[in-house]
Amino acid sequence: MTAAEPTPPVKTGSRFSNLYKRTFSAIILIAIALALTWIGGLPFTLMACAIGLGVFYEWHSITAPRSTALTRSVAWICLIVVLGMLLFSHNGLLIIAVLLAGAAIVAVLGGRASGYWPATGLLYAGFPAIALTFVRGDTGDGFAAVLFLFAVVWSTDIFAYFNGRALGGPKLAPRFSPNKTWAGAIGGAAAGIAAGVACAAFITPAGGVPIPLIAFVLSVTAQIGDLGESWVKRRFGVKDSGAYDPRSRWRDGPGGRTCSSSGIAVPHRSNSG
Repeated sequence: MTAAEPTPPVKTGSRFSNLYKRTFSAIILIAIALALTWIGGLPFTLMACAIGLGVFYEWHSITAPRSTALTRSVAWICLIVVLGMLLFSHNGLLIIAVLLAGAAIVAVLGGRASGYWPATGLLYAGFPAIALTFVRGDTGDGFAAVLFLFAVVWSTDIFAYFNGRALGGPKLAPRFSPNKTWAGAIGGAAAGIAAGVACAAFITPAGGVPIPLIAFVLSVTAQIGDLGESWVKRRFGVKDSGAYDPRSRWRDGPGGRTCSSSGIAVPHRSNSG
């Protein structure tokens, strides 16, 4: 009769080490994003384009089984054309028209079997890059608007994660994500509203604009967008959307993802899992 082998201890140190590394990474990315937002112009547009490329790359990494070499190639070409136009043109309607046309071409080429997913990814990556660039523009109001967006989404992400982890409770949408909780979602929304109000108070007078309502809508939109991403990941059996995606700087948890350097993709972002 042999003695039972001892159960190996749980390595909590590596978990916290990973959290610290991701925290440091997120701080650096946030600092870069804020600096480029302040500068505006071409540097900010390049950042928006980089976000679009990163999101598109991750989308194709996840949905590759539902695309072909042809649809992927055409989708990439369309996105590059759109982002190139974004760098050198101020005609927003024309850029959006090209994006929509590209998505339609990809959808027709691949059909339901291999065209719809890359076409959706093209829109999912292209629209945020376009929106960010034109919202920022070259004015102080544009800087304030983007900073407000960042404050709401990032706060939503961070507090949704930690609130969900601390309180647990009923699941928000287990069919789409097994980890997100109502506590995380409510905590994230509350933090998003608080951050939006504080940001607006320091940057510019509200001028009668319902800041809390706008912040609430952005926060909820971010969380809905993240639920959609979680559904896509679960549909394709992917645990994490990858290291490059600016929104994937953190591992999933009960409240969602701890942080995102660009929760702006829907403008996205909070909670993934």
